[in-house]
Amino acid sequence: MTQPALFTPFTVRNLTIRNRVWVPPMCMYSALGKDGIPTSFHTAHYGAMALGGAGLIIVEATAVNPEGRISFHDLGIWNDEQVAAFKPITAFMSAQGVAPGIQLAHAGRKASTYPGWGYDGIDGTVPVEEGGWQTLGPSANAFTGYAQAHAMSEEQIGQVVADFAASARRAVEAGFKVLEIHAAHGYLIHEFLSPLTNERSDDFGGPLKNRARLLLDIVRAVRAEIGEEPVLFVRFSATDWVEGGWNEEETSIVTDWVKDLGVDAVDISTGGLIAEAKISTGPGYQVPMAHYVKEHAHLPVAAVGMITTAQQANEIVESGRADAVLIGKETLRDPHFALRAAAELGAEIDYGIPQYQWAPFPRS
Repeated sequence: MTQPALFTPFTVRNLTIRNRVWVPPMCMYSALGKDGIPTSFHTAHYGAMALGGAGLIIVEATAVNPEGRISFHDLGIWNDEQVAAFKPITAFMSAQGVAPGIQLAHAGRKASTYPGWGYDGIDGTVPVEEGGWQTLGPSANAFTGYAQAHAMSEEQIGQVVADFAASARRAVEAGFKVLEIHAAHGYLIHEFLSPLTNERSDDFGGPLKNRARLLLDIVRAVRAEIGEEPVLFVRFSATDWVEGGWNEEETSIVTDWVKDLGVDAVDISTGGLIAEAKISTGPGYQVPMAHYVKEHAHLPVAAVGMITTAQQANEIVESGRADAVLIGKETLRDPHFALRAAAELGAEIDYGIPQYQWAPFPRS
């Protein structure tokens, strides 16, 4: 029997990921206090998914500095205490045969918000007097319902670049094999990329090359800091879903630019920049954007967005529309999605949970 495409290995640099069922970053808003430190929740959360057969797990958006957190309960990787807390998590992932990944992030004008759970009926920016902070962005504008950001100086931009590089080094020290730079979902780097939020007239605004400069500077600094061995991804929103905004053509162009600086693959999502954007969702609704980038750029591409069945995921990879799929909400519902998918597709794999062998998934 031919092995399903979903369960063929993916090799990049010196890392072989055992299959193409990957877990995307998903914010949990559960860090210890306001210190950005992972807790026993994260150990259990990522441990359960590590037992479930995925090839790669990318830890949720992890801030490169305190001001870069989406909320005061976000993870961070700007100090050594955070590094120490991540080490048992990456060690367990690796022991299960999973490639440990982490998304390095700065929330920009969408920072300093209330966490995604536990604050029912409360939304928007946390006031400074309640523990919030002044948000930063390319320009002095606001995401709908949030406080206005402070337009960053070139000195502040340079500091963010340095913070990404330092956090990348700490991520490698913590045991992560794949680092993903978050340039999607309306957060800081995406805000610089899109002409809808970047109103600058200096070397960081205007033409595409200028709007992409922050990302290019970050990629260059990160690769210089971590060397050649760690794998480096970028996550893009391939469209703002708004006329005149960032789009799949620009995403493809910038994908080739980051490739030249040492990026190994891109993870293609969409949206998040403009609250009023009209997004037509449905099963696999973002896959066409991943396919467009795959056809027009020259890096491997991962697809995400309402991919929920083994057959759907395998078809996306088998058809060549993407090189891998990121299974988010379905993995939250079933942390063992990859093992179940292998059984349903009749894949021959040599990994699983030996302690659970008397309760195998039924094969198709």
